[in-house]
Amino acid sequence: MFYDLSGKRVFVAGHRGMVGAALMRRLRRKPCELITAGRDRLDLLDQAAVRSFMFEARPDAVIVAAARVGGIQANSTLPAEFLYENLVIETNVIHSAFRAGVERLVFLGSSCIYPKFAPQPIREEALLSGPLEPTNDCYAIAKIAGLKLCEAYRAQYGADFFSVMPTNLYGPGDNFHLETSHVIPALLRKAHEAKLGRASEVSIWGSGTPRREFLHVDDAADAIVHLLERYSGGHHVNIGSGEDITILELMKLICRVVGFEGKIVTDPSKPDGTPRKLLDVSRLSATGWKPRTSLHDGLADTYAWFLQTASGEQRRQAERRLMAGLPLKLRPS
Repeated sequence: MFYDLSGKRVFVAGHRGMVGAALMRRLRRKPCELITAGRDRLDLLDQAAVRSFMFEARPDAVIVAAARVGGIQANSTLPAEFLYENLVIETNVIHSAFRAGVERLVFLGSSCIYPKFAPQPIREEALLSGPLEPTNDCYAIAKIAGLKLCEAYRAQYGADFFSVMPTNLYGPGDNFHLETSHVIPALLRKAHEAKLGRASEVSIWGSGTPRREFLHVDDAADAIVHLLERYSGGHHVNIGSGEDITILELMKLICRVVGFEGKIVTDPSKPDGTPRKLLDVSRLSATGWKPRTSLHDGLADTYAWFLQTASGEQRRQAERRLMAGLPLKLRPS
């Protein structure tokens, strides 16, 4: 099965986010027409507005990359927002896409949908086979609902809707805020600040022993477009690199990329989260796709983006604050 994108109108919901922007970069290399709508034009939490937009824009294909996202701390402190907003966004977009006659829809979930102690590597069939990781269960439940909604529209109406479950993604456009970011941008920024401040050590949350899988966002976008064109199944598809690394080893690699030569210390008072989370990517590999970006090269690319996004004046201000022993307020726009 091949879905030819030539001349198709493709709507990327969430095109300004890290994943959405990567999808835009990838889709611009295809002979299709891209449709976007920023928050100033379309509030995805407004059901009537989403329905009206979908009927006016009339996309042939939709990729749902819009979501409320964050790391362990954000998920733990804002569970209501993560559950409510993600449920509303996905139901508005998926239902309106169906009503407007969209030909194909890809919903982006997350690997956190799987049980905390799922057998490793995690196969798609592990869904709902055990308890979730409690630090982000509200976000996971919302994503599971979106996945099941796509399955329901396919089963009841024959809609060509399916879901993909990306592993931990990182890359240009990521959120580097220490309180709301995911692990790689948070650790990159920690190492960067430690280097600027000539610190003797840098700390990481937890024991450093949990293992995580990471995929560069441009590889993820490539995989999603690949599946949009070549996959039409009733099951969701894992998207990942097929390799994992401990958080401590990740931090060592980040420090080498950043150039920080101090000591790395662990903080056992902070949560580790799931002990290991590695996806089985056999279903994706069977379609002929594989990643291209090594973790080292991806980290270097991400760090370069971080430095370029923070202006020279911001860096100078940051250096002055660090030298004065004040908190750093460096945050890419």
